[in-house]
Amino acid sequence: MLISPPAAVEYIRFLPEIILSIFGTLLMVLNPLIRKHGSSIFGNISILGLVAALLGAIYADGQVGQAFSRMIVNDDFANFFRVLVIAIGIVIVLGSYEFLSRERADTGEFHSLILFSVAGQCIMVSSNDLILIFIGLEISSIATYILAGYLRDDRRANEAAIKYFLLGSFATAFFLYGISLIYGTTGSTNLTDIHVFLSSPSRPLLLVGVSAALMLVGLTFKVSGAPFQVWAPDVYQGAPSPVSAFLSAGPKAAAFAVFLRIFLTAFPSISHQWWPVIWISALLSMTIGNFAALTQSNIKRMLAYSSIAHAGYVLVAITAHSDIGAAAAMFYLAAYACMNVGAFIVVSHIAGKGEKHVGISDFKGLGVRQPITAALLTIFLLSLVGVPLTGGFFGKFYIFQAALQSNMIWLTVLGLLNSAVAAYYYLRIIGAMYMQEAVASTPVPQPLPRSTRFALLLPALGTIILGVFPSAVLDFAIKSANFLK
Repeated sequence: MLISPPAAVEYIRFLPEIILSIFGTLLMVLNPLIRKHGSSIFGNISILGLVAALLGAIYADGQVGQAFSRMIVNDDFANFFRVLVIAIGIVIVLGSYEFLSRERADTGEFHSLILFSVAGQCIMVSSNDLILIFIGLEISSIATYILAGYLRDDRRANEAAIKYFLLGSFATAFFLYGISLIYGTTGSTNLTDIHVFLSSPSRPLLLVGVSAALMLVGLTFKVSGAPFQVWAPDVYQGAPSPVSAFLSAGPKAAAFAVFLRIFLTAFPSISHQWWPVIWISALLSMTIGNFAALTQSNIKRMLAYSSIAHAGYVLVAITAHSDIGAAAAMFYLAAYACMNVGAFIVVSHIAGKGEKHVGISDFKGLGVRQPITAALLTIFLLSLVGVPLTGGFFGKFYIFQAALQSNMIWLTVLGLLNSAVAAYYYLRIIGAMYMQEAVASTPVPQPLPRSTRFALLLPALGTIILGVFPSAVLDFAIKSANFLK
């Protein structure tokens, strides 16, 4: 059987990934040719590639359909997450200028890895085939393993990279074994075909349940959900702060997109088997993350445990296994990306050379010493708490509303109690900035560079816009969730 070559429209539906791959390769070629330390040309090229990919994603949104033998699906759901992960990449690159210049580590390798990781995430969110999802997952993961250990002379970064690589490879093996089982059971790796097969009354429930459980293990690791969350605190603490910001938002958003695509497209007919497991994981993630964060004095480690708790909130929406739940998860991931990336960029700025100042005590008196930075961090922290008029508030509101509509009353109550616990450790940082005086050993932060200002202003605006005008994003998320059927 002859296979016809792809049509031009199929390349358009895959345009963001093509652009990101071209610019990532270009940066690798230019890296040995441009050796001047502190040069911003790599970051500028990276920004140019990401903006071009963002425009490509917007343009591709008008060409809804499948491509490359139904392996790629270009729909509103895919483009929502494409725009999200690319926007995260833009903010991360802007926020890394100061860090890379300070550490004298500005090379094309860093930016190339960011672009390849974002390309892998775009492949993940637009895939309609388990094999292609796995390929995208590995492209993104391998790049982030290297990014975690980017500062090769830093023992903390080396330890973080090794732990992330070993545990990540172990989790990936579970995911791949789950793919092999579902292929052996259904004869296909296409999500639509799997859904059709599982809708028949003669489906082999045991093998399908085992394969879903194995894939669930791999994806739960990627989103740092309990009980596979142990890697996150060590990796976030040891990795460079811009990389920690990237790990907490981009790969996590892409992994949740795969979570939604697989379990709401391929496995809805066996939801009675997988939703109780995700129910338990959601509760454990919220509880472990919030209570562990209470005792942390290192702000990067605290934000790592916080990210585990926020993964639990998104898992609550997935447990609802409804269109409203999927839309709530999408909205929350957009809001979470804004507030968490912004918080990590502030931490990167305050940490100083060698990231020696990452304790909560190092933020004492920041409201007096650098009021704009303190105000921006306050916006991000209040959104993480879930204060009204911030994106975090409406994100949690929609998630718990979806849970109530699915009659998950106990999970909603426990989630709200966890949110109350979380308020303590976020407000502790705000209290240190505005209600405590800096001691003599507290470092004086440098003025905010222009690139860092933009990197903080963009997520701050996103946080406020999502809190004041949430309907625009939520309506698109609801429309996008319909494509999962």
